[in-house]
Amino acid sequence: QVQVVESGGGSVQAGESLRLSCTVSGLDFDDFAVGWFRQAPGKERDGISCIGRSGRSTYYASSVEGRFTISRDNAKNTLYLLMNGLKPEDTAMYYCTVVSCSSTSVVALDFGYWGQGTQVTVSS
Repeated sequence: QVQVVESGGGSVQAGESLRLSCTVSGLDFDDFAVGWFRQAPGKERDGISCIGRSGRSTYYASSVEGRFTISRDNAKNTLYLLMNGLKPEDTAMYYCTVVSCSSTSVVALDFGYWGQGTQVTVSS
């Protein structure tokens, strides 16, 4: 059984930083590209970043490029998202899952491997 557990969210002031973590169990983590999605209240869940199996290739949505850094540790089955320069518009629930990742997009694979998410709230 695949389990996805996101953590690291919190309430911060604009300009501050957070590092999110996502641990995946029940599958061969290094066989999959993985990515981060976020969903703000009343909006759809959007993909914001992904990383290839080896960690050499990445993608960032324009809304986070230059501020967020994605990384992975295959030995720990863990995905990370370092978020610097947070803005109020980054406020959302953040999720991770296995994805199809290219240099121009991130698409969740249709396995339904979603965790409960971790809430990020940024105040001005």
